[in-house]
Amino acid sequence: MKYRKITSWFMGVTMLMFGLLKFVNPFKSWFSVQIANSELGELSYTLGILGEIGVGTALILCLLYRQKIQYRIFNLITNASFFAVIVMMLIGGYVHLHSNVPADVLPLKIKPPYIPLFFLLLALSNIYLSIKRTTAKQTKRPNISFKRKGNTCANSTCLIDGIKTLKYPKSKCYKP
Repeated sequence: MKYRKITSWFMGVTMLMFGLLKFVNPFKSWFSVQIANSELGELSYTLGILGEIGVGTALILCLLYRQKIQYRIFNLITNASFFAVIVMMLIGGYVHLHSNVPADVLPLKIKPPYIPLFFLLLALSNIYLSIKRTTAKQTKRPNISFKRKGNTCANSTCLIDGIKTLKYPKSKCYKP
């Protein structure tokens, strides 16, 4: 969980920061040249900025208010954010590899898509760990035993981890 928390904070802060940097020059002009030369369309400019700001904000808010939201909701929002990062980084990789986009307008001024691949791997690893943890929680079963009182099933009780919890009617009576 520590790895996932650290990488989620890193991704949240950097995605929000990169989204906000696209409002100021020279990042604004670099991003507009990237979108125009890669032939992605005018809508991609707005969606790219909103996507980065939205994902960064969602991850930061989830991490700040982790104790106040259910695990299922936390998992849903963070995994949706990681999936959005994967889509954005695949598009970022396409932009890096597009022949019309010069290296001068790319981060670090290099053509190979190292940054998109790094974020793509972080998002994939977080989704993998989330799925692994969720399936581990689902397969862990409590110690359940049924005890009878007397000769009838009407008085059967269920013990979960040694705590008496339920009375079962005759139709749901089980032998230990």
